[in-house]
Amino acid sequence: MAEKLSAAHLHTHLAMAPHWVHRGDLIERTFRFADFVASMQFVNALAGEAERTQHHPDLLIKYNRVTVGYSTHDADGLTEKDFAGARAADGYAALSGADPGA
Repeated sequence: MAEKLSAAHLHTHLAMAPHWVHRGDLIERTFRFADFVASMQFVNALAGEAERTQHHPDLLIKYNRVTVGYSTHDADGLTEKDFAGARAADGYAALSGADPGA
């Protein structure tokens, strides 16, 4: 089982994930794409990564916007796995043509 990050480690990880918002035991980010097809390409890539790592994000899809949320529920908070997922999501978003300012 993954270990919940200490407050100091959490602060460090948040500083390295500037587009992600910290809400309680969750980090989330909304990505904006050119259209629905591009947003679904991103979701499909992220789904493959989630299966590979066995760490699945919460996803909310609204046409060309996808909100991704990570939390490690069995650790009751945020872990290294959540920030690894966030980095992967950032990478897949860039490959899928996400608006970098969104």
